[in-house]
Formats: sequence, C-alpha cells, structure tokens
Amino acid sequence: MGDQVSAAPSRYAAQPWLGLLSPAQRTPVSPPPTVLHCFRAAAARAPGRTALAYFDGRIGYAEADALSDSLAGHLAEQGVGRGDRVAVMLQNTPHFVLAVLAAWKAGAVVVPLNPMYKAGEAGHILRDSGAVALVCDDRAWTAYLREAARGTGVRATLTARDTDFQTRNDVRVLPVGPDPDPGDTADLATVARQGRPAPPDPALTAADTALISYTSGTSGTPKGAMNPHGALTHNAVRQVTAHPLPEGAAYFALAPLFHITGMVCELAACFTNAGTLVLAHRFEAGVVLDAFREHRPAYAVGPATAFMALAAHPEATPDHFTSFRVLSSGGAPLPPALVERLRAGFGFYLRNGYGLTETTAACASVPPHLEAPVDPASGTLSVGVPGADTVVRILDERGAEVPFGESGEIAVRGPQVVPGYWGMPADTAKAFPDGELRTGDVGFMDPDGWLYVVDRKKDMINASGFKVWPREVEDVLYTHPAVREAAVVGVPDPYRGESVKAYVSLRPGALADPGELSAYCADRLAAYKYPRQVEILPVLPKTTSGKILRRELRDRG
Repeated sequence: MGDQVSAAPSRYAAQPWLGLLSPAQRTPVSPPPTVLHCFRAAAARAPGRTALAYFDGRIGYAEADALSDSLAGHLAEQGVGRGDRVAVMLQNTPHFVLAVLAAWKAGAVVVPLNPMYKAGEAGHILRDSGAVALVCDDRAWTAYLREAARGTGVRATLTARDTDFQTRNDVRVLPVGPDPDPGDTADLATVARQGRPAPPDPALTAADTALISYTSGTSGTPKGAMNPHGALTHNAVRQVTAHPLPEGAAYFALAPLFHITGMVCELAACFTNAGTLVLAHRFEAGVVLDAFREHRPAYAVGPATAFMALAAHPEATPDHFTSFRVLSSGGAPLPPALVERLRAGFGFYLRNGYGLTETTAACASVPPHLEAPVDPASGTLSVGVPGADTVVRILDERGAEVPFGESGEIAVRGPQVVPGYWGMPADTAKAFPDGELRTGDVGFMDPDGWLYVVDRKKDMINASGFKVWPREVEDVLYTHPAVREAAVVGVPDPYRGESVKAYVSLRPGALADPGELSAYCADRLAAYKYPRQVEILPVLPKTTSGKILRRELRDRG
C-alpha cells in the first residue's frame, strides 16, 4: 500500500459498507470517457429539451451544443488547443456551462475560479495554472481582472454579461445600471451566436485532465487538483444510478459550479441524466426559493449554511421543497440538529455526504434507502458510506490502520481520486502515497461501514493537554434554539496553552447572550471543552462554497 504497514492484512479491504449499499450502488458501472460524451448523448436523444434554465430564459440541448461549438471554434482560432488551460471565473450562469463545454471541445483543461477572488488571488491561479485564456464577467474584467491578467500567459479573453440569456433582470442578484465597456475582449454571447463550427474532435480520454480545481484555501494556499475526465464521469454516473431520478429531471444548481460539488453533482450528473440544469446566478435565499417554486427541481446539493439560510427565510414553506426527490448537503459539516430542524419545519430529510476536491466530489454518501446514524458517544452525524469502487481507511500518525470505532486520518482510494496537484510533485508525493489520498480529515468508521468525520487535523485545539475537536462543540451549539451558525477555534491562553472560543450568528428574531451560550455548552460538555469565550457576529465568514472560514476567525483572536 506504499507505507510501512503495507504487508499487514487490511481490516478495511473487506468493505463492510457493501452490505449497506442498494443493489444499484453495488452494480459495476462503465462511465463514458468524458462529460462531453454524456452531453452529446443527451443532445442526440432529446435535442429540444431544456438543458439550461436561467430565470425566464431557456436554452435547449441542441442550442447549447451549437453555442458551445461556436465558442470552441473561437478558442481554437485564438490558438487554444489540447492540454491548454482555460480559466473560467463566473457565477452560476449559462455562460459558465457554455464556456466549460467549449473548452473541452477545444481539447483544453478548465480552471474554475471563484468569482469572489480579488486581483491577487485570481492572478496567482492564472500564473500557477499557466492559463492561456480567461472567461469572466465584464464588470470584474474592467474593475480588476484586466490588471490581474497582465504578466500572465492569458492571450485570449471572453467576457460575459450576467443579464444575457434572460429578460427578468432580478435586481436581488443581477447587476443594475449600464454595462461596462470591456473593449479589449470578445463578448461571449455574441461569439456563441456567430455559428462557428467546432474544431476537430480532440478525442479526449478518461485519463486526460478535465479540470485543475484549486482547493478552497480554508487552511492555506490553494493547490490545483488535477481532476481527470474519467473521475468526473465516474462520480456523475454513480450519482445518477444511486439516486434514480426521472430522465430529464430538473437539477437546481445550489452549489456554485466553480466548486467541484457543483461541477460534478449538478452539471455532470444533470447531463448524464439528460436533465435540465436550473441556474440562479448566485445564492440569495429569496431568489432560490422562488426558483424552487418555478422550476420544481428534483435534486439539489449545497452546504449546510445554504439550508440554514433557506430555513431562516421568512417566506420559506414546506411547499417550496415538495418537488425534491433528493436534497443533499456537502462541502461543510452538517449538524444533526439542523437535519431534524429541517425535517420538522419543512418535511424533508437532508442527506449527508463527504468528498473533497481531490476526490472529485463525493467519496461517501448516505444510501437512498437509509438515514445516517448519529454516533451516540460524540453526537456526530455520519457522512454516509463509501461506494462499491472505493476503499476508505482510518490511519494513525504512522500510517497504520486503526480498529473500527477509533479515530485517525481518513484515507481514500478509488477511481475518483485525482493523480496529484498541478506542478507540485512534493505535495503530491506527501498527500497521495501510492495513489491513496491522505485527506487531512480526522474521522472514524464503525464496524458496519458508516463513516464519521470528526474535524480537520489542523483545527484540533489543545487545551491544557486535552484534545478538543471544534466540530463536537459546534454540534452542541447548533442544538440551541437561537443559534443559526457556529464555529469554534482555539485562541492563545497563558494558563491552558489554548482555550476554546466560539463564534456564532443568531437566527432571525432570536436573542441570546454570550454567557448564556457558554453556560449552555458547559452543561453538555466536559469542562475542558466548553467555550470560555463566545462572540456573536451578524454572519460568519465563509468561502463562496459555504464553508465557514475558521482560519479567518482564528486570526481575529
């Protein structure tokens, strides 16, 4: 197995979780080589079906195919070819999807960028990835991306107007006022409608890199994970077979498409099922609830924080969620109290899942016929079980397997695991010994195969020599009726070394003071675990994908 205990028989090789999987989850799959194959198959059998819905706008499969062909032809004319990197920095708009399809049709590798990045962050990724083309919002280009791209390898730029492909112009998320003049760029919608033929088929394979997905940087400098095409289609096909939805069902893009969860569980899975991908620019709870009513989607996945915001919206009702066959949470911890709060208030069960950029989204999920158990000792909600093609092990500090029920680092091996990080051989060797991902997450597995994620190794708090995992304290805080969001960090303490501090935001209209919340935890946790300090904020800092940024809170002190 590539470590010092490789000769020992593996207790995890028996895959105890196989007994929990549905027959469809256990059945072997043969995914198409690329998402392009899935998209083209959908366009062939349902050319008139809506592929993309954006407010009141609709783009059919045949039209999306033609529009992305023209964009691909333009990229090829600009010298973009097989293996070149195309950076895409957009919100959840049709432009994003068309640009991704076009880049792949040109044989290029897509580099999705968070549209919330500032100039320095975007410039770093453009340089690090060696991107030769950039697709971005016209306002971001004129405001700061033009300067950020100077001195990089970018030689072709396409800009997009967020108000294209629809006429509703919802001011809650779409810009108002005159469009800027990006002047020195090509307009994406105009180019897409020019009818250029696509370049010759680049004959991409499952082993070719589809994405260089930069990690969110919650614990340091982002690294570019190289997601192969076959990893995307494997997870997309596994999702479609595990959660059977009617062909053509609507998938709501709740997670941002630039994030691996959105790219695989929304975009790739939707096209694999010849479905309709519903887009609403960016997350705004009122806009999302309106879209649920209008489009009646069957599937959505998003972070726990998004579901908290939806539940807290004053206009949210159970009717908003009645069309869903599957609602999933990923990308951030899911407190058990939130699952029960949503079930009681809105009538749906929120399914947990676990994955990373390096596992091309999901590597564990809750089988469709089961509910995730809660560990009675820690109160942690299981993230599900690994797939039939995946082996998850729990390792100690030496890389040796620990018994079921004991905590250690989560390691993942399977067809969805990336081969490494772009341009970082030393980091690749450390994180992927013998092709197995060492996640940096601490967790445990019970004898039946249920996986539980405790926390990030780097976030462990050492209070007077005792280990405190922030997740355990956060889960207690989430059971308080006034708490909307919670994050726990370690802060310097001259006596204990580190002390536990909690940051919380409150539910609309709720009242609570720091002393009350500290005492609430003290009644439910060991003395060394409960937060001596509690600070109440209007909202906690997050990545665009919904992960609460403990690092930023730690820096506040």
